[in-house]
Amino acid sequence: GRSFSGRVYDERFVEPFVAKYALPCNSTTAFLTPAFRNIDRLLTRDLVLVGNPREVYAAALELLDEVQNGVIEPEPTLREIIRFLLQIKHEQDARMQQLLADLKQPMDAQPLSSEQISVLMQQHLACKNSSRLSVLMLSAVYESVGKLIGEAAVPLRAHNAADKQTGALGDVEVVFLGEGRLATCYEMKDKRVTINDINLALSKVATANRRVDSYIFITTEPIEQEVLAHAAAMYDKTGVEFAVLDCMGFVRHFLHFFHRHRQQFLDGYQKLLLDEPNSAVGQPLKEAFLALRKAAESN
Repeated sequence: GRSFSGRVYDERFVEPFVAKYALPCNSTTAFLTPAFRNIDRLLTRDLVLVGNPREVYAAALELLDEVQNGVIEPEPTLREIIRFLLQIKHEQDARMQQLLADLKQPMDAQPLSSEQISVLMQQHLACKNSSRLSVLMLSAVYESVGKLIGEAAVPLRAHNAADKQTGALGDVEVVFLGEGRLATCYEMKDKRVTINDINLALSKVATANRRVDSYIFITTEPIEQEVLAHAAAMYDKTGVEFAVLDCMGFVRHFLHFFHRHRQQFLDGYQKLLLDEPNSAVGQPLKEAFLALRKAAESN
């Protein structure tokens, strides 16, 4: 009778509080962090949690145990936790503001070339925990030239929501401006695309209540010839174009093809990146981009 559901407290009280004050916490998981989410036993000191760094999780269990046993009072403990979170938030905000201030260029400064922006994107994609970045790059492509080509990317969905939950055909859907009709569907992969991936996409397209002209996989991994051939063969069977493209090859070609719009792409990508919640794109990844851009523009 002395136990309670951390998940209920988290969803009812902690999550809205974190969101309201934009605290540097993971806002999308159910109970504080994934390490705690599916545990159905008492959180005691001897419990080994899978998390990194491990010391933090051991300390959290120790803290919960001491509060439960009356060694320390819950209210001052909570106040101290919030104080630390606000301190971290202010430090992060100050670093971001400084990095953004450092980026300001004189009016007559020469913008980065298409090739230099390609290198910058490649450097950012090479950073850790970068699986969301290809989606942002693609969205920035359509934000920069969408009106020109008469198409627009549908606003991004939550990075951790399954297509089945959202009713989406893929990660980024592109519609014709003024019509709302689906033009292209993109599925982003940070692993190799397989023949089975294409067959699953074909099944989704066949059972969808909306028609799509083309279904494109964009991957950050090498593409096998038999996968390309399998995708190409789908057009004669379905009337829908299936293709598998290399992420950086796609971005690089776009930047050269729409050379006059490269600055809109770069600024649009930066805005999309900074607007992402930290649970999707972590603060270190945001800071890394601003530092990489500063280095590129300084050269």
